[in-house]
Amino acid sequence: MKFHATELSSGKSSQKRLFLIAFTLFFLTIIPLYQLKNSRSPLPSHSVNISDLRSRERVKECDIFTGKWVPYLRGPYYTNATCNLIIDQQNCMKFGRPDTEFMKWRWRPEECELPFFNTVQFLGLVRGKSMAFVGDSVGRNQMQSLLCLLASVYLSHFMVSFLVKSCDADPSGHSLNSLMNLYLDQADKAWASQIENFDYVVISAGQWFFRPLIYYLNGQIVSCHNCNKENITAVTKYYGYRMAFRTAFRTLLRLKGFKGITFLRTFSPSHFENGAWNAGGSCPRTKPYTSEEMKLEDYNLEFYLTQVEELKKAEKEGRKRGLKFVLLATTEAMLLRPDGHPNHYGHSLHWNVTVADCVHWCLPGPIDTWNEFLLYVIKRDAQRSFRGEPQKIV
Repeated sequence: MKFHATELSSGKSSQKRLFLIAFTLFFLTIIPLYQLKNSRSPLPSHSVNISDLRSRERVKECDIFTGKWVPYLRGPYYTNATCNLIIDQQNCMKFGRPDTEFMKWRWRPEECELPFFNTVQFLGLVRGKSMAFVGDSVGRNQMQSLLCLLASVYLSHFMVSFLVKSCDADPSGHSLNSLMNLYLDQADKAWASQIENFDYVVISAGQWFFRPLIYYLNGQIVSCHNCNKENITAVTKYYGYRMAFRTAFRTLLRLKGFKGITFLRTFSPSHFENGAWNAGGSCPRTKPYTSEEMKLEDYNLEFYLTQVEELKKAEKEGRKRGLKFVLLATTEAMLLRPDGHPNHYGHSLHWNVTVADCVHWCLPGPIDTWNEFLLYVIKRDAQRSFRGEPQKIV
């Protein structure tokens, strides 16, 4: 593993030290949340008595994941000037994005209002606990959004690959579209060996499963996706996707000491137009779609359903051990946000500047809604536990 540390805060902010372990493709991020004592949002929020948060500050329970985007002229919680944690790949304003309207929309569920992200509530609910993000670079994108909503921190990065064990299969070496081996019944030890004592685990995965892959079970090749090898059975990309989540959830279920809550953050759609990512495609739109213009269907729907099916199986098994598996269904909301990607207004060391990024999300931007969802479901779970009610998958 390669290690490097970058100091991102100084002076008084260094007293709020926060350590993270993050990975570039699929990564584990460790957040000792108890160390965040003082933090604020640029938006006003009311004071909360943490001692009676569960009983008095109740959320109205509804399906927060079905709704529409509505104009919100007050803009985002933070900017790239107030948060120094935004990496160049998602720092759209730094690299000259001319429009700002993409930051001025808010998700409105059909049945209720989604509460704003309240830093006091979040820190009160997670005080003394730890959180891990296990997923790809879009999952890291969410983690960076959360950190901008909370406080300045220190960062450390450790490089690794997929949810499950993986290695390069292409003799010419690794590239964005090279062939890789996936060992679908073996969780990657980089996260599996460290996850047991965490209180919250956010699991996610997505776009990497479109690449050419050879699948292994019990150490033997069983099939492949887009590998163009005549002697290996070809299967769809959904097979490997399902098995990766199944293995991740089973790993958590089998850890004797694991008592945490697992959140599944669902598939994050890309929005390439006029070509694929490596064939001149881009995402130039500056406004959200309406639900009439864009439907959840085809591969976006299939990836979403595959994840949710595996989550339901894990939730059923988890009840026997007192473990909770919770849905964080971001797919529908993000399907409607073709305007939220960096496109050509982001710079990455591993991404050719001539290639549009229609996979990750600008910060600030619509991805901040994911952490509004996260706070909502954490708070809802705390209230259900307080009332002795079982967790339900929406």
